[in-house]
Amino acid sequence: MPPLRIATRKSPLALWQANHVAGLLRARAPETQVTLVELSTEGDRLLDSPLSRLGGKGLFVKEIEAALLDGRADLAVHSLKDVTSSFPRGLVLAAVPEREDPRDAWVSPRGLRFADIPRGGRVGTSSLRRACQLRALRPDVEVVPLRGNVGTRLRKTEELGLGGSILALAGLRRLGLEQRVTELLAPEVMLPAVGQGALALECAEDSPHRSLVESLEHRPTRVPIDAERAFLETLEGGCTVPLAAHAILEGDQLWVRGLVGAPDGSEVVRAERRGPGPRARALGQELAQELLRRGARALLDAHAGASSGV
Repeated sequence: MPPLRIATRKSPLALWQANHVAGLLRARAPETQVTLVELSTEGDRLLDSPLSRLGGKGLFVKEIEAALLDGRADLAVHSLKDVTSSFPRGLVLAAVPEREDPRDAWVSPRGLRFADIPRGGRVGTSSLRRACQLRALRPDVEVVPLRGNVGTRLRKTEELGLGGSILALAGLRRLGLEQRVTELLAPEVMLPAVGQGALALECAEDSPHRSLVESLEHRPTRVPIDAERAFLETLEGGCTVPLAAHAILEGDQLWVRGLVGAPDGSEVVRAERRGPGPRARALGQELAQELLRRGARALLDAHAGASSGV
């Protein structure tokens, strides 16, 4: 087997994820040399503007995908929530390993509970999804944009004297920062992003490493992910309004919840679907279609040009 080169962003979280996958691959194929190819993406370089003005989450993956296409790397490890709804020709989502907890976390340096944010309180996030749901719950709260890696956002939360900030629990846990979490936010309060907590392993369709990569697939994770991504694809994945979807596999039954909202939280359309796991993609598509019928189409049309901001 030829050496396997993993393309990854340079952030501490991305490197943790790539090294984690490298360790899993080495355990399965000790004879294969696995190395990292560290790359800087446009999303990492352009930190002065919201992603919604720069083209959205694809900014974190397109340069990594270019390395797969031009032969500089054999495998890409992404946070699945950063991956767009479709892949470039010749590339595939080869595997989705076991998912970490997909919930969002409330981090308050002062130990302030989420429900106790005072009127006019300041909360940090650059995610349109989180900001929309927060504003729908608390229109009196001021949302303060926070860009950068996990450590940078935690530092800015303290330096700016914010009441707190909202981050993915998975990233905090992977970086050993779970002790910074003040409170976990239930999906009923803050519905997670499509794919949040999961990793995406992307490679060429004809990669000699594909079968090895596919051995890392975790089927109980892939089924909910298939539903969430079908939801995203049906809403024309590059859409530019706040959206969220979260699926849970309970035995052989799948429960999928989704929403589409206005960036200011003034309108949020929600729905859910339940059905057998083998219908995961169909359930995700049906959920998206129901939201479109219930008003999401108008929101998509009205706010085209901003980012999905997961």
